Amino acid sequence: MLTYTIDLTPFIQLNDRQFAQLCDNHPDIKFERNRRGELIIMPPTGGETGNRNVELSAEFVLWNRRSKLGYLFDSSTGFKLPNGGNRSPDLSWIRRDCWEALSPGDRETFPPIAPDFVLELKSPSDNLNDLRDKMAEYQDAGFKLGWLIDRQAQTVEIYRQGQEPEQRDRPTTIDGETILPGFELDLSIIW
Repeated sequence: MLTYTIDLTPFIQLNDRQFAQLCDNHPDIKFERNRRGELIIMPPTGGETGNRNVELSAEFVLWNRRSKLGYLFDSSTGFKLPNGGNRSPDLSWIRRDCWEALSPGDRETFPPIAPDFVLELKSPSDNLNDLRDKMAEYQDAGFKLGWLIDRQAQTVEIYRQGQEPEQRDRPTTIDGETILPGFELDLSIIW
């Protein structure tokens, strides 16, 4: 399963309405658009990655229900980032006050906001450099914290606003720092 990136920009610049219509007309295809306007067609994940994604989600849901600090979103949620991209992180979180400041209409479409936290779990079909570019795009759009988890290499790259990424090899846990206070992920569910 391959990810395809198509540069239509020499021929057409899809506006937000056209991009949303493309997604609506093809609901079985997962589209993203990077900050350069290139169209990205994403394959579904395999079973192992899908299982890890749901296990990760469960940990975040339990923490978020206890903390009541924000809202969680799955990989089907597309965000209209301030830098022009339309991206769908594997998991994302937005502070309650930021989400509730959006209009009901903005919440129903591709919300025009950069999540405060994003997580990308590398699947075997993902290109690591493409994921790093995607994390840099989130960083450029204004997110506060991001994790790029590569389960095959057993590494976590931590992205923070205004800083170079930090790589951790074979960590056993990772915490949410001040962005996700009190959250700690036991990475044994990933490795």
